[in-house]
Order: sequence, then C-alpha cells, then structure tokens
Amino acid sequence: MSLTTATIPVEAAAVHMDDVAYHYPDGHQALRGVDLTIEAGERVALLGPNGAGKTTLILHLNGILSPTAGAIHIGGLPVTKPNLKEIRRRVGVVFQDPDDQLFMPTVRDDVAFGPANLGLSGTVLDERVHAALGAVGMEHAGDRPPHHLSFGQRRRIALATVLAMDPQILVLDEPTSNLDPAARRDLADILTTLPVTVVIATHDLPYALELCPRTVILNDGAIVADGPTPEILGDAELMATNRLELPYGFHPTHT
Repeated sequence: MSLTTATIPVEAAAVHMDDVAYHYPDGHQALRGVDLTIEAGERVALLGPNGAGKTTLILHLNGILSPTAGAIHIGGLPVTKPNLKEIRRRVGVVFQDPDDQLFMPTVRDDVAFGPANLGLSGTVLDERVHAALGAVGMEHAGDRPPHHLSFGQRRRIALATVLAMDPQILVLDEPTSNLDPAARRDLADILTTLPVTVVIATHDLPYALELCPRTVILNDGAIVADGPTPEILGDAELMATNRLELPYGFHPTHT
C-alpha cells in the first residue's frame, strides 16, 4: 500500500511561504519576512545557530503556530484555521524527543491513533499501520510498549506515527540528536527511500549533506542563504558568519 495516495496539484509547490513574520507574545521577533518555496519531492536542510528561528519556522508548516504577517500555502492550500485538519494530514512533524509523540500502551496503538482519528478503521486501518511500521523496519514491534524500546527505535516509531497519516511533507526537528551511529544510519536509510517532501532542521551538517541536496540557512529569523548543500557548506565565510562549523577534517566537496 502506498503511503502517499493524496494528489498534489501540479502547479502548486509543496511549501510556499510569502513574507512570513512571527513574534511571540513577549514581543520577541522570531521570523522576519521569510520567503521560501519548496517543490514536491525536494529534501531540504534547514540550518542555523541556536535561536535562529528554525523550530519556529517548522511549527508554522502545519499550523501549530500562525504567522503574525504573511501567508503560507501547503500544496496550494492556505494554512488557515478552517484548513488545519487537512494541513496537519499533509504535513507530518517528527519532534526532537520521540516521547513527545508516544503515549499509548503499545506501538500499534500509537501508530493507529492518528489515522483512527481521521475515521479509518478495520482492515484499512490495519493496513495503514502495517505499512507505516514496515516503512521504518519496525513491523515486528507492534505489540511492544514504546517505553521498552531503545531511543533509536522510539524515534523510528515516532516517524511511523507520522507516516501513518499518509503525509505529503515530512518535517523533522533535529532527527539525529541522541542517536548512536547505527541508529543514525538506520534513520538515513529510511529517509532516503520515502517518496515525500522532506524538511530537516538540524545541527548535524554531515547528515544534511548526505540527505539534502538543498540547504537553507536561517539566522535571526531571516533566510540568509539558499542553495546546493555542498556549496553552502563549502563557503567558509558564510559558515563562520552564521556560527556553523563542520567536524574537523570534514570536506563537503570531497564526500
């Protein structure tokens, strides 16, 4: 069963942000005139120093936050209150801590929760859950309590809970944090095979290079660079200006 059955209009970008600004209730300006277009099927890394606005930006993509100014469209659909149910089906967010998304007695219950709330039941729901667990290599774990699994396995289950909603866009916040090398590799193998648009907010620059042909740098709430990942990571002045640093000995153009 396909995990991407929804049709994306040919003329509509997966993500279109037009002059988006946002300030928090305390007055802090977190986004400043963000213009960003992501086409269907792209994998895009979102980089920037702490406090740059990365998490704020991704929380706008499925309507968790609403812009103070500007407009956002997902597959041509405005991100507005009447559309939030469909927007949140189209855009799945995997948070940094998988325990923020896992709260049911078993893995199967967690993965079934979202689609069941969309009205799926019976065989259709079972097939959706099986497909999502299979996509992350965890079909054997359906009857296990999530808190009995390793951190890397819980992250994969959190991803499965999002995939079960059949999203068009997958957004991940710091997906490699607290993962050991094997779990990091497992996740990369999964993400590169998924037929969806992917946006990854990360400090893991080698991971961004491996998974995302395109990189956007955000700093102080504004986009300061947008281009091919090897070129972005290879620009020493740009990297230093935005407090981004590659691991010692890592050369983005020699991988």
